[in-house]
Amino acid sequence: MVALVTPMYKDGSVDFESLEKLIEFHIQFKTDAIVTMGTTGESATLDMTEHCEVVRFVVKKVNKRIPVIAGTGANSTSEAIQLTACAKEAGVDACLLVTPYYNKPTQEGLFLHYKKIAEIVDIPQILYNVPGRTAVDMLPETVIRLSKIKNIIGVKEATGEVERVALIKAGVDDRFDLYTGDDSSAVEFILAGGHGGISVTANIVPQQMHEVYQAALAGDAERAQELDRPLRAIHRDIFIESNPIPVKWALVKMGLIKEGIRLPLTPLSTACQPIVLKALKDADIQVK
Repeated sequence: MVALVTPMYKDGSVDFESLEKLIEFHIQFKTDAIVTMGTTGESATLDMTEHCEVVRFVVKKVNKRIPVIAGTGANSTSEAIQLTACAKEAGVDACLLVTPYYNKPTQEGLFLHYKKIAEIVDIPQILYNVPGRTAVDMLPETVIRLSKIKNIIGVKEATGEVERVALIKAGVDDRFDLYTGDDSSAVEFILAGGHGGISVTANIVPQQMHEVYQAALAGDAERAQELDRPLRAIHRDIFIESNPIPVKWALVKMGLIKEGIRLPLTPLSTACQPIVLKALKDADIQVK
């Protein structure tokens, strides 16, 4: 699944024409599902009206060809409920809800936050744990506790800690899926029992990532590692500055989107551009 960027013009407004082109690009090159309005989609700087407009647009243009998942998390429980309700109304297949950032809730607070959203909005929901961005870590025991709620169907675990797969799987049933949010450890995560991932790298090389995941899901560790090897510099270097700064710059170089990102994020620094460019060229990505 791709953690899709939100293309923008230089003034920061959403570039819907490029967004449609990206959707077609991903469907053509075997992306299994689109995740819109997540961290990579700059959800934190789009207001609620824009957020819902982008979700509706993606659902309409995908037109049921592949699943669409909408990021609907917020650090306010009431706002997360509104965003989740909006996404349900738009027709998404599921929602992805990041842990409340900045206010650092307790584990009990996390449980009650997700429980309330799940009870109010009846749509499949995926938990999203990324403590490097949110300053709060949803522990495996909290994930297990939340997995008992019928419409909480999985977790995106973006710590890069592969050992969490076994810890979580020990306490959940077969209907609950574990997705990695860390491209660098994705192969190991899936080989350890994970079910897939939500990938930033897939913005750039969707078909290659699809093939990596398929090999790992089939248990073919050697093939998965072989396919992943040329992509490892991309996994690493598209986080050389805060996501999605480098991946948006890469997509501009590939001719897929225009230059545009919202403050407080800024374009990729001149010093980092050669590093990302080398990663692209080493993976045989055609750039301008």
